[in-house]
Amino acid sequence: MQISKQDVEKVALLARLYVTEEEKAIFAEQLSQVLTHVEQLNRYETTGVEPTTTVMGQVNVFRDDVVRQSLPVEKALANAPEREGDGFGVPKIIQ
Repeated sequence: MQISKQDVEKVALLARLYVTEEEKAIFAEQLSQVLTHVEQLNRYETTGVEPTTTVMGQVNVFRDDVVRQSLPVEKALANAPEREGDGFGVPKIIQ
């Protein structure tokens, strides 16, 4: 499938990206190659194939959630530039 420079311009406009003429030509060629590859993948029969999230059969790799003591307020705010009570001081930016 061929992507034109006009298609690249439209996508760049929607994404609010500035793209030079040279980049438009490069991106059009690269996107065309990607879509050609996807077209090739569509030729394979996948009816009845179960979708997978990973081909390696991984399971949850997160550690167990264990309750433990948190930092004391003084230690947590030791490097804060400004403090307000038990928290960070943040300058007001809205009138």
